[in-house]
Amino acid sequence: MQHPYLPHTETDIKSMLDRCGATSTDDLYADVPDALRMKQPYKLPEAMSETELRDFFRRINSDNRRLTCFAGAGVYHHATPAAVDELLRRSEFLTAYTPYQPEVSQGTLQYIFEYQSVMCSLTGLDVSNASLYDGATATAEAMLMCVAASRRKNRVLISATVNPIVAKVCATYARWHGIILDTIPEQNGVTCLERLREMLVAGNVAGVILPQPNYYGIVEDFSGVADEIHAAKALMVMNCVASTLAVLRSPAEWGADVAVGDAQSLGMHMNYGGPYLGYMCTTRALMRKMPGRIVGATTDAKGQRVFVLTLQAREQHIRRDKATSNICSNQGLMALHVAAYTALLGPTGLREINEVGCAKAHTLAEKLARTGIVSLAYPGQPFLNEFLLRVADGHTAREIIDKAAAEGILAGVEVTPDLLLTACTEMQSNDEIDRFVSILNSMRHEQ
Repeated sequence: MQHPYLPHTETDIKSMLDRCGATSTDDLYADVPDALRMKQPYKLPEAMSETELRDFFRRINSDNRRLTCFAGAGVYHHATPAAVDELLRRSEFLTAYTPYQPEVSQGTLQYIFEYQSVMCSLTGLDVSNASLYDGATATAEAMLMCVAASRRKNRVLISATVNPIVAKVCATYARWHGIILDTIPEQNGVTCLERLREMLVAGNVAGVILPQPNYYGIVEDFSGVADEIHAAKALMVMNCVASTLAVLRSPAEWGADVAVGDAQSLGMHMNYGGPYLGYMCTTRALMRKMPGRIVGATTDAKGQRVFVLTLQAREQHIRRDKATSNICSNQGLMALHVAAYTALLGPTGLREINEVGCAKAHTLAEKLARTGIVSLAYPGQPFLNEFLLRVADGHTAREIIDKAAAEGILAGVEVTPDLLLTACTEMQSNDEIDRFVSILNSMRHEQ
């Protein structure tokens, strides 16, 4: 049936049907079972005025409950300075795409250049692109880079301690690009380096993807690993939580060839799951294998400093199906967010935020363990601001999450029925930490 909100006329519809060889719109959906096809109009409310509509959504919003967030698993609750949001709302910046016309986009190109400079500083690597879709796809793109750089190898190794969401995206990319993606087992919550060595010896490895910190929040020790990977003629990719690079050893210091991950932790709102920002940095030697755009600085005929898009000849708008990647762009607005956030905080501010989150996480972990309801899943392993808890017999991670939610707290992420992943940032107060602990103490008294 003709939907009242679709603008096509009967003539338009007939023309399109004739072009694709169908006699009716029903023919287009012939493969959809009849039981699944809607045969009546949508149940929409009566028309409302603007004021009524605002009140309607205000009432819906009032039903939402704001929880104190102790969840992480790749998305972290950090404070965002008001100046960042104010800058993002300016009309000259409020755009959803990286521009193509450098002569009229100097402001946008400059903040992307500043963003690139920040990411190179954090990772210690030579070049950064103008950002990617998110951290998971950035990691998948790095996997493709490894294979493209090796030319004859199509096997990539990924640690079992990488965020499973990231691993699944990589697996999807690998399937359709003819790449063999093998998982390096974990041991005591970290990558099993002995098994990694055996897999490297087996050969045909183009790259190795390792996390820092890993999915369980553990800061892994990769001393000497880069040398072994390079000896096997493979590339080392590190997936890192961007904010932690302010206090942890950089990917370049570990010997990585490519650094990728999500930059959401750099003050980006959680936004119900997005939009976020994937970053990618690499060495000068691999610069031409990197997808996405790079903004460079130069001088014009008058000697003035200007910004241009560089190394873009291989991308969608020119090479199309031969492009290095066809899903490598991100909202330029998110790059501005990171550039403004990091400029406002500076190296000292970024370091302090991680130090505060680390101190609170260790305090919370100790207090929760004393309740007897949970314990550290990997005691003795170093962690920064996130840790994995093992739930005692007789309780489940879901039980803790549900009880905490009833008290206004999001306790963490359920990894398995008996494993709970919990995180702290600078945002949780001491009172909120104590309230979280008291919930588990109450569970102990209920036994």
